[in-house]
Amino acid sequence: VQLQASGGGLVQAGGSLRLSCAASGRTLRSYDMGWFRQAPGKEREFVAAIGWSGGSTYYADSVKGRFTISRDNGKNSVWLQMNSLKPEDTAVYYCAADRSEMSDSTQHYDISYWGKGTQVTVSS
Repeated sequence: VQLQASGGGLVQAGGSLRLSCAASGRTLRSYDMGWFRQAPGKEREFVAAIGWSGGSTYYADSVKGRFTISRDNGKNSVWLQMNSLKPEDTAVYYCAADRSEMSDSTQHYDISYWGKGTQVTVSS
């Protein structure tokens, strides 16, 4: 499965962005989907995940209450709505897919498929 993330940009603190991830090659129905991010000099970290049916969602503590992950299997797409953005949210955001269940304990090395990242920069 090929993943393409988009929607990143520059935003002021307190603002919002919506990231999109479009899949091609295979249907996403069989995959758990997630978002990870990587700031300069730091390891890639889990942000959010959603089960294949959309019935279960998981979030990193740092984004709970501010970010929302959603999906539409019919459109082969996943989104990450990011509100109340903070400068510490600045990172390259990556869309991820895996046939295994994702949760808030999923590590980047557990992931089978990655999209190219999209840069999110939050200014103070």
